[in-house]
Amino acid sequence: MSTHRPAQQGSPLHGVLEPVVRAAGFELDELDVHTVGRRHTVRLVVDADAGVGLDDIARVSRAASAELEEHEDLIAGSYTLEVTSPGVDRPLTLPRHWRRAHLRQALVRTADGHSLTVRVGDAGEESVTVLVDGALRELRYADVAHAAVQVEFRKPPAAEITKLGGTAHAADGADTTEDDEEDLA
Repeated sequence: MSTHRPAQQGSPLHGVLEPVVRAAGFELDELDVHTVGRRHTVRLVVDADAGVGLDDIARVSRAASAELEEHEDLIAGSYTLEVTSPGVDRPLTLPRHWRRAHLRQALVRTADGHSLTVRVGDAGEESVTVLVDGALRELRYADVAHAAVQVEFRKPPAAEITKLGGTAHAADGADTTEDDEEDLA
């Protein structure tokens, strides 16, 4: 028999692992326990505004593993610990997700059923500024049924980034702007 359950905030397991993740400089985005018989998989999804690298994952994994050894009573039987960062398919559900998606393209389905392709701007606690069809718009989180970042294979148009108050450098990590690229051609 297989079971899968997210460990709720406030659960003993969450209470043990969340401080370890926070002490490492990250947020515990998700904690899931998957059980097959007496074998368990404990999966931690960690995130930070600056992103999460492989060295970070290894550091959090070692710290979480040591803490779980100290609290072996929380997981009956053997377990596998998986530590990962959120994938690009993670839905944008919290203000911090929207902040981390700044200047990225996202597909949004509103509560009234409309689909929008947006460029994400500044995110507040109740809403996010988005660029839709060249116009800035305030989108309340309460009006979003589902949203996820879209993978882009081309550099975003500089005009969109500028309109959202960003720079070409912020959008793709390059030191060139559209004008610089024209000079290089």
